[in-house]
Amino acid sequence: MHCLITEVKTMQVTTAMADALGRYLDLTSAQMKLTAGNMANVDTPGFKTKGFDFETELTRQLNGSETGSDDAQVVDIDGLVARPDGNNVSMDREALQLAKTQLQFRMGVELLRNEFSGVMSAIHAEAK
Repeated sequence: MHCLITEVKTMQVTTAMADALGRYLDLTSAQMKLTAGNMANVDTPGFKTKGFDFETELTRQLNGSETGSDDAQVVDIDGLVARPDGNNVSMDREALQLAKTQLQFRMGVELLRNEFSGVMSAIHAEAK
């Protein structure tokens, strides 16, 4: 019995906007993971809330500045009230952060969908 192996080559279509939106979605995903980690550690003595400034990180990544790393620069969040055990996680703050990040993610997905729709329209118009 012979197996026929067919090599399939795919064409990647990308735009600067699609690349930027990909980074945007990566950052929103990273923010959701941090928020989930903060919430999971609400009862961990001494745990400090982690986060990053979304706008600063997006600008840094889009400009390719500093270390060139695609990872957000995570820091301890200052100014939060710590309990006697040293933990400063606020579930209200984290729930608000999660809701905000979910909206950002949905917006990014919709913008990316529109970007690809425009690319597909251009491809189909060229074929006519």
